Amino acid sequence: MNDTAAATQTSDNMGLINGAVDWKRKVLAGGWVSANEGLDVREPATGDILATVGVAEPDHIRQALDEAASAQVAWAETDPDKRARILLEAARLLDAHRGELVPWIVRETGGIAPKAQFEINASIAELRHAASLNYHEPGALLHSPDPGRTSFARRVPVGLVVVITPWNFPFVLGMRSVAPALALGNAVLLKPDPHTPVSGGVMLARLFQEAGLPDGLLAMLSGGASVGEALVTAEEPRMVTFTGSTAVGRRVGELAGRNLKRVALELGGNGAMIVLDDADIDGAISCGSFGSFSHQGQVCMATGRHIVHRSVVEEYTRKLAEKAMTLPVGNPATDQVALGPIINNRQIERIDRIVRESIEQGATLVVGGRRDDPYFYPTVLAGVRPGMPAFDEEIFGPVAPIVEAEDDEEAVELANNTAYGLSASVQSRSFGRAHALARRLKVGMVHINDQTINDLPQIPMGGRGQSGNGSRFGTINNIEEFTEYQWMTMSAEAPPYP
Repeated sequence: MNDTAAATQTSDNMGLINGAVDWKRKVLAGGWVSANEGLDVREPATGDILATVGVAEPDHIRQALDEAASAQVAWAETDPDKRARILLEAARLLDAHRGELVPWIVRETGGIAPKAQFEINASIAELRHAASLNYHEPGALLHSPDPGRTSFARRVPVGLVVVITPWNFPFVLGMRSVAPALALGNAVLLKPDPHTPVSGGVMLARLFQEAGLPDGLLAMLSGGASVGEALVTAEEPRMVTFTGSTAVGRRVGELAGRNLKRVALELGGNGAMIVLDDADIDGAISCGSFGSFSHQGQVCMATGRHIVHRSVVEEYTRKLAEKAMTLPVGNPATDQVALGPIINNRQIERIDRIVRESIEQGATLVVGGRRDDPYFYPTVLAGVRPGMPAFDEEIFGPVAPIVEAEDDEEAVELANNTAYGLSASVQSRSFGRAHALARRLKVGMVHINDQTINDLPQIPMGGRGQSGNGSRFGTINNIEEFTEYQWMTMSAEAPPYP
C-alpha cells in the first residue's frame, strides 16, 4: 500500500494488527481490562473521534505493578537469544503491518504520511538494535589481589521501568525506551500522551503481544498527569524515562529524585542553525526549511533560530521565504501536503502569540504569520533579536526566525544565548572553520552542513541545560541506562578474619 492510500483509510478499518484484540476503552494491565472512564482520541485535522481508550484507575495501576514485578523475575532469567527473537519478530510484524499502522500515526498526530513511515522505519531499527544488546558482554572480570578469589561485575536489569512519551513522534519515541528496556530483562509500564494513546500506546502493546512477549511485562496505562505521577511515585519502578516539555520534565525529575529513582529526561530545545558567509545558500535553505517546518515545527530538535552572517542574510531570507510559500498546508489524511494541523488550539494560540509579540518588538514578518485553525502557515520572521519571544522561547510551530550575525564570534554567542542545549548545525564550505565553530556550541548534538533534526538508534541522544539531563538515550547508552552492576566474588573457602 502506498503512503497516500494508507493515509486515507477510515477509522472503521483501522484495527491495529488486523483487529485481533478488542482494546477499545481498555488498558493493558496483565490483560486488556475495561475502564470506567474513556478517553476520546481525536483527529487534529477534523476533530473526529477515531477511537476511545480507557483511562487507567488506581486498581489498574496496582494490578499492572504487581503483574510486572512478578513477570520480570522470570524474564530477567530468560535466555537472551529468546528475548532477542521476540524483538526481531516485533520488527518483522511492524514491517508487515505498516499499511495498517501508518494511518493511525497520520490521523492521530496530524503528520504527513512520510513522517509516519519514518516512525515505522525508525522503530524497526530501534527493535533490531535493541535485540543486538543481548549479545554484548554481560559484565567484566575484575582484578583480584587474592589469587584464590574470583572478582567480577555482572550487569543485571534495573527491574521495572516507567516510560512516559510525548504526542509529536509517539511511536518511535516510545519504542526508543520500551525496546531496549525489554531486551535487557526489564518490565515496562508505558504511559502515552493523552493526545496519542493509540500510536503511542496501544500500537506498541499490540505489537509486542503478537510478537510473543509474555503477559505482564508490558503495561499500557493511558490517561492524564495523575496516571503519570502515580507511576513515577510508586515504590516498585526503579527507573523513569520521560520525553516531553521541560516544565513537565522538571516535575518528573523532582518526583523521581525524591524516591531515589534513576531518571532519563529528553526535553525541549531551541536549536540554532548557523549559516556562515561561505555557505552553499541553496543547500542551507533546504536544510533550514526542513528544520523549521518539518511536522509543523513540532519537533524538539527543530531549527528554532537561523543565525545568518550579515553578508548573506538578505539572500537567505528571500530564498527561505520563497521556499515557505511553496509548501502546501492541509489535512494529510486526504491531501498531498507538506504541513498538517497543529496538535491543539492551545498550541496554535501559543505560536500566534510568539509571532505577534515578536513583530510588536521589531521583528519583520516576511511571509506567513497566518492561522486558519487547526493550521498555521509556514512563517519567516526577519530581524529577530535576543529578548524577543521568537528568539527566547521554544516555538514548537512552523516559524523560522532569522537572526543576523556580524561574524563567527557573534554567531557562536547568539547560538549559545539560550537556556536549552539540544541540537544545532553549521553551514559552511570550510570544514575546518565549521568544525572549530561547532566545537564551541553548548549542545548535545551538532551537525555540519545538515539541519538540526537528526536521529539514529545508536547515537547518544540528549541535551544540556533545560534540554535534559545529558545523552541518556540510544544504543550507545542503553546498557548503562537499563541495567546496573552487581559486584560478586567467589572463593574456594572462607578466609580467616581477626
